[in-house]
Amino acid sequence: MRIVSLIPSATEIVAALGGRADLVGRSHECDFPDGVAALPALTAPRIDLGGGSAAIHAQVARALTDGLAIYRVDLDLLAELRPDVIVTQDQCEVCAASLAQVEEAVCAVLPTRPSIVSLKPNSLADVLDDFLRVATAIGRDARDAVGVLQQRLGAASQRAGKTRPRLAFLEWIDPLMGPGLWTPELIALAGAEPVFGVAGAHTRARPATDLRDADPDIILVAPCGYTIEQSLAERHVLEGLPGWQDLAAVRGGRVAVADGNAFFNRPGPRLAESAEIVAAVVSDAGAAKRRLRSGARDGFVWLD
Repeated sequence: MRIVSLIPSATEIVAALGGRADLVGRSHECDFPDGVAALPALTAPRIDLGGGSAAIHAQVARALTDGLAIYRVDLDLLAELRPDVIVTQDQCEVCAASLAQVEEAVCAVLPTRPSIVSLKPNSLADVLDDFLRVATAIGRDARDAVGVLQQRLGAASQRAGKTRPRLAFLEWIDPLMGPGLWTPELIALAGAEPVFGVAGAHTRARPATDLRDADPDIILVAPCGYTIEQSLAERHVLEGLPGWQDLAAVRGGRVAVADGNAFFNRPGPRLAESAEIVAAVVSDAGAAKRRLRSGARDGFVWLD
C-alpha cells in the first residue's frame, strides 16, 4: 500500500490508524507526527504566506476571484510516487489542494487510477466518519483510534463546570472571522457557549461591531494556519479594533491565544487536544493571576 496525503488532518488520521509506514508523500503543510516532514512534499503555495493576516486574505481573495488555485501539485513527483490511495479534501480551497486539482493531476500523469478519498467534515460526527472512510481505503481497523478520540473528547466534556462562559473563537484576525464547521461544537463540548460562529457553516468575515455586540466572557485566538507566535505578532491588530478595550474578556484579562495550525484547524486525532485546550482555558479563566503561560505545557497563553 502506497499512500499520499495532501492535507495535514488526513496525514494524522492515517498515522493514528497505523498507516504511517505506508505514507510515501505529503502536502507541504504536513508536519505531524514526528518524521512525516521527511517525506517528499507534493504541494506548494502559489501565494506569499509570509505577510500578515490582512495580506494573506487579500491574496487568497484575489486568487479565488481570478479562478486560480491557491496551491500547485508536483505532477512529476506524483507520477514517481505511484500512490495506491490519495487522501485529499473538498471542504475548502484555501486549506489544501482541491479535489478537482487532484483528480486532474491523477488523470494527467498516472496510468492507473488510485483510490481517492476526499474528506469534507462539517461536524465532529463527520470527523469520526472520516476515520472510518480512510480506514476502509487503506485496509485498517478504525475502532481503536476512534475509541481513543471519543474517550478524550468525553473526558474534556466531563471537566466542564456548571457555569458556561460565553466564548468567542477567532479563526482569523484581519478580517475578523469566527469559528464554523466543527469548532463551535468543540467549544460547547468543552464547557463554553460559542457566541461568534455557527456550527456546520463555513466561517466568514465579520465586522468588529459583531464582536462588540457579542461581548464574550472569554476570547480564544487561534487563526487557521497560525502558531501562537504568529498570532502574538498581530495582537496590535486586535488591540486596535474599535471597542476592543471595552470588551468584558479584555477587561477581565481573559484573552487566550492557542496554536490554530497544530490543533483547531486539523479535523483529526488532535481535536482531542483542541477540546482539552478549550477546557483548560475555560477552567483557568477564573484564576486570579493571568499572565503569559507555557504554550508547551498548556497549549495556550494568556495575553497579559
